[in-house]
Amino acid sequence: MKPQMSYDDVAWGKSDEISDTWVNKLFNIEVKKAIARFILTHDSGDDPEFSIIGIGSFNIVLQMKYTQGATDIRFSQPGAIIFPEEKTRNEIALMRYLSNRTSIPVPSVIHSGTRDDSPLRLSPFIMMSHIEHTTNMYTELNAPSCPEKERGYLNPDINEEDLWKLYAEQGKILLKLAKPEFSLIGSLVQVDDCTWEIASRPLSMNMNELVRLGTLPRSKLPPPDATFNTTSSYMEALAQLNIQHLIHQRNDAVESADDCRRKYIARQLFYKLAKEKRLFSARHEHGPFRLWCDDLRPGNILLNDDKRVTGVVDWEFTYAAPVEFSFAPPWWLLIENPDEWSEGIEDWKRIFGQRLKTFLSALRHCEDAEGLHNELRLSDKMKKSWETGDFWVVYAVLHSFAFDAIYWLEIDKRYYGPTETDDVSEAWKERVKLLDESQRDEMEQLVVKKLAEMKNKVLAWDPDEYTEEYYQVLKRKRQEAANEQA
Repeated sequence: MKPQMSYDDVAWGKSDEISDTWVNKLFNIEVKKAIARFILTHDSGDDPEFSIIGIGSFNIVLQMKYTQGATDIRFSQPGAIIFPEEKTRNEIALMRYLSNRTSIPVPSVIHSGTRDDSPLRLSPFIMMSHIEHTTNMYTELNAPSCPEKERGYLNPDINEEDLWKLYAEQGKILLKLAKPEFSLIGSLVQVDDCTWEIASRPLSMNMNELVRLGTLPRSKLPPPDATFNTTSSYMEALAQLNIQHLIHQRNDAVESADDCRRKYIARQLFYKLAKEKRLFSARHEHGPFRLWCDDLRPGNILLNDDKRVTGVVDWEFTYAAPVEFSFAPPWWLLIENPDEWSEGIEDWKRIFGQRLKTFLSALRHCEDAEGLHNELRLSDKMKKSWETGDFWVVYAVLHSFAFDAIYWLEIDKRYYGPTETDDVSEAWKERVKLLDESQRDEMEQLVVKKLAEMKNKVLAWDPDEYTEEYYQVLKRKRQEAANEQA
């Protein structure tokens, strides 16, 4: 059994083509001039110098540097971001909230707008202050032998004292992020200069990737104005998303008939746990809920020469979530995801367990230094989450493509008891009896559907209007080029 369900390769290829082609536009001198003029219209300084400073998975960042300070402008990439306006709007509200209500150092929003407000109608954008730094957490933690273009992993030879100090810096951010409390699960909306409320769906990175790489129709997501007032209702919605993902991913979703059955059974049994409110204890069923950032990872934590945090960037996909999300220790302590770990999930668990002790020690030190009372302390809750397996429940609902391996390795036996076989790839055969007759019929119908889809690969996805529009532009250009060659 693979640690990950494969992405829809056709959709992935098209997504990358659209994103890469769009990004290349910004290297055009006339486009860069238009962006530079746009920045200077809203912000200025002595001796301006313009450059592209970063191309990430979802955004491209350009900078106007002055004698004193600098201004960054960030555009969402069509093909990579499926909800560009919503994502940008959410992030702006969140950044302003953090700046107003917490001591987390975040960039100041200078100007922002929709695609129609952007230069050359490029994309929704955020113009923000640049936070000076000399390095970031990823660079300090990453193995020095790791090639620059490859996925990183925690340096196995890192000095323990240095690691403790870096973990402490991360811990301070998590403690500050967990302090605000909310009565609903969802994204922040700014009402006025000093007021925010939870008034839209908790738009997550996983939702973006399910549509982009899992060809999930956008209509299967919670509606834009949906919020949740209980943990169980939200977990049920996330469990249902995983079922819909399996049904709707057109290509590469399954490897065989039995693989389809295995994936169907895992999702149905997890959904059953969610409906029966068994995934988490009832203590925090009605909140209060805490802020959670899907993309809070080492590369977004900026450091100075003394390895102290100077700022945290990229707050996209941040929302009020069940407290159990905040109670789960951060998987990125090892930089690499468990399902991407080259030596397998079991080896990841072994090393993570060792490093978690260091992190929790650093976190307790931060909690003691701030004099935090029990409800705001995370260290003991993270320790419990790891020991009970709640960590894996959280990971499974936040990483749909890793769901199957995580379910069978870490969740199934916890709730449904041991199986006669020790082979997790075969355990599903003993769980079929837990499905009712209608579910077993539905499973076999899905098997027929998926096997038929395997015979030929076609593009079947539901991207946003910007991505679709640019896709049509690419098609016209290819047709024109073909006509010229003919």
